[in-house]
Amino acid sequence: MFSSVWNFVKRHKRKFIFTGVVVGGVYFLGKYAQKKLREIQEKEATEYIAQARRQFHFESNQRTCNMTVLSMLPPLREAIVNQLNSESLTALLKTKPANKVEIWEDLKIISFTRTIVAVYSTCMLVVLLRVQLNIIGGYLYLDNSVGKNGTTALAPPDVQQQYLSSIQHLLGDGLTELMMVVKKAVQSSLGGVSLKQSLSLLEVEQQLSWIRAEVEAGSERPLSWYMLADDENALADQACGLTGNDLMTIKLLNETRDMLDSPDFTTVLSTCLDRGFSRLLDNLAEFFRPPPGDSAPSSAPDSLSVVSLPLAKIIPIINGQINTICSETPSHFVQDLLLNDKVKEFAANVYETFSMPQELQK
Repeated sequence: MFSSVWNFVKRHKRKFIFTGVVVGGVYFLGKYAQKKLREIQEKEATEYIAQARRQFHFESNQRTCNMTVLSMLPPLREAIVNQLNSESLTALLKTKPANKVEIWEDLKIISFTRTIVAVYSTCMLVVLLRVQLNIIGGYLYLDNSVGKNGTTALAPPDVQQQYLSSIQHLLGDGLTELMMVVKKAVQSSLGGVSLKQSLSLLEVEQQLSWIRAEVEAGSERPLSWYMLADDENALADQACGLTGNDLMTIKLLNETRDMLDSPDFTTVLSTCLDRGFSRLLDNLAEFFRPPPGDSAPSSAPDSLSVVSLPLAKIIPIINGQINTICSETPSHFVQDLLLNDKVKEFAANVYETFSMPQELQK
């Protein structure tokens, strides 16, 4: 019996060898496939966790941005009011001075100027802080990433503080320059309008459009100039003795300038300004409603031109808008800017750019 089996094996030796090779190959191939599958699954899991961590960090960073904007609005309002102090003129009018008309003319220019400056500077503050805090946020994510090569932090605390202090330009020299440009535009548009002349909300909107056109298109400087100092950097003036932190800060500021000069930034800022002035008009519309019982419905297409008010009555209305625009409590004006989809998308793009590991190689 065994001899017959052996003879059978000898006759079909090649088939047995081929079958053995095939079976063994399939076995090892299966093992290899299982190993590769585990590696792919582990890689996907690692990437998913990293993406989840980055998304969580990004969302946390946006909440920080919102809180920072709200905390910066009171000092912004104070800076505007200190330089465009309409309250002193209002108090002076109560004393019934001989030059009453002259004071009213000054009040007209200052009231419109400070409200328009408030819209511009608040929009600038929202977008600028989105850029700065997402650049910092991206670098902080890399600094805190597991497995980060090297020990040098991209954004140590001293650099963060030095870099973020550059926002003071918008609250200082940049704001002063912006006020001068806006005031000139206001005088050009409203200087010749009599205090007794009645204006509808539609006509007020037209005045604001003319002023915006002169500020944004008629100025030699781009709006980004008011947000960040135009010089290379105050630190660079030292020429020598710059520390490593100083060089990091200069790098961050240069990256910020690149962002401010980008077409995307211009588009986002323009969107914010459009929404800001639209919200301002919405606020003013409350004072231009037809009186109760009026035959013209307030929802009619031409309702914006139905009610007109003397300019002298519009001045105190426009003058008080700064308290709504630069409010530390989340007003509709600020919420419209913080929750704007284009602002969110731009913030995400900035964060993604500076939180990618490739940035370490640039």
